[in-house]
Amino acid sequence: MALNKTTEHRPSRDHHHEMSLDDTFDFLNTIELESGSLVDHFETFEDAASWLIGRGVCHKGRGPTALRPQGVGDGEALARVRTVREALRDVAHAVSHGRPAEPDSLAEVNRAIAARERIELVRSPDGVSVGHSHVGDPLDDALARLADPLVHEIGAGRADRVRICANDTCRWVFFDESRGGQRRWCDMASCGNRAKAARHRARAKAKTATKTEPSETARAN
Repeated sequence: MALNKTTEHRPSRDHHHEMSLDDTFDFLNTIELESGSLVDHFETFEDAASWLIGRGVCHKGRGPTALRPQGVGDGEALARVRTVREALRDVAHAVSHGRPAEPDSLAEVNRAIAARERIELVRSPDGVSVGHSHVGDPLDDALARLADPLVHEIGAGRADRVRICANDTCRWVFFDESRGGQRRWCDMASCGNRAKAARHRARAKAKTATKTEPSETARAN
């Protein structure tokens, strides 16, 4: 994905659209398992753009067209969003399982990060002020903002807190903020309890099968 190398300089003022780690994981979980089937909540670019705008990556009141890169169709723009999401999910899975991430995924995340706006000093009528410059287009910048929190946690040495829900019918990405760092489920009240109930049913079934199985002596008679 080539970046737009034209750098645009603007004063910062109210241009603050920082994403949180929750935003990043919510973005990754816009593709999820439902009843055993993979569901993508970004069926169209408008779905993806509306989600991004709802998270504040654009000034309020602007529609999906504000994120559509100039000269890029909806299909290509949606593919860009999905590609970055897939790459970030692979990185999350890699750090969660203690394995190397795929080189293509790392390259994609690095391309996303490279599109992040840069803070800089700019001239102002009364001297100087803090501004920003854009390297990529608005969509690149939005995706870079979503990559930032995960990159920050990895850089801060907290990659081991990035987890994948142990429920095979869920597999949500989440951040383990528990004191002991042993959390396995995205939500104990749902996935955790369901998993415990499933194990209990399996044990009960196994016990019942053992009790009802005829003994060697009984079979011989």
